[in-house]
Amino acid sequence: MNDVLQKIFQIGIIPVIAIDDAAKAVPLAKALVEGGLPAAEVTFRTDAAEEAMKAIAAEVPEMLLGAGTVLTKDQLDRALGAGAQFIVSPGFNPDMVKYGLSKGALMLPGMATGGEMEQAMALGLDVVKFFPAEQNGGVAKLKALAGPYRNLKWMPTGGVNTKNLMDYLSFDQIVACGGTWMVKKEMIENEQWEEITRICKDAVKTMLGFSIHHLGINCANEEEAAATAKMLCALFGFNYKPGNSSIFAGTVVECMKKPYLGDNGHLAIATWNVDRAMYHLGRQGVEFDEATKKTDDKGNTKAIYIKGQIGGFAIHLVKK
Repeated sequence: MNDVLQKIFQIGIIPVIAIDDAAKAVPLAKALVEGGLPAAEVTFRTDAAEEAMKAIAAEVPEMLLGAGTVLTKDQLDRALGAGAQFIVSPGFNPDMVKYGLSKGALMLPGMATGGEMEQAMALGLDVVKFFPAEQNGGVAKLKALAGPYRNLKWMPTGGVNTKNLMDYLSFDQIVACGGTWMVKKEMIENEQWEEITRICKDAVKTMLGFSIHHLGINCANEEEAAATAKMLCALFGFNYKPGNSSIFAGTVVECMKKPYLGDNGHLAIATWNVDRAMYHLGRQGVEFDEATKKTDDKGNTKAIYIKGQIGGFAIHLVKK
């Protein structure tokens, strides 16, 4: 996965913007960044698109900037000149894809059928837009297509919102979702920047889905771990589950057979996607102990510790 696609994956939600007044582009971009979504697909449905993109690229350089509804070669050239890092179209035009690729552009054409997807793969694409997503069968259709197209990934757009977001993002062949629900036209026109930021934060919160997974207690040795676990099981009816390095009392208390990270132990926080959570927490200055990283057979992070501790406990991210 190239660097831009990796960034799209890490951000997870790409706001799709139709802006009529380029003067509002920069405050809008700053509202998105503040809300945890430093990305935008600026659609060429309005005359202000090119100027808006230039302003964002110049004044909000941390934004991952894309151009949407790109239908002609002229629009594609102008989009790249304005700072677009990826190009999105509503449909699949092989000639446009070939032209964009000849310019070195990351192309994300829209499509909804297996035939279109096979043509895109023949042109060397491994990520495409699925549009309009909900009207074309949603994530159920993509899961049905995943069998023959195991090496293809999708960015669904159209009908995606906070309520159905995780239906899509929980499927590992979806790289990100595009959406307009946090940047509706009237909100931009009325300069509701704080509301846009709030909706973005809510979407990020839903996407990461942080919850307490288990509490790890540092015990001096195996005997103390066993005694602690048995006491908790006796008091609360938990199941006693011995393991190689620890003993669980139920599913939420882990008694370590010898002290590990954290003065008192560790707190495991579950999230839908650890790699995506690392990116978003990293934007807040959080650092991770790479020596503790555990990955699955696809190279995805399934567990990692945050550097330092809180209240005497190390913090451990784990995949739900």
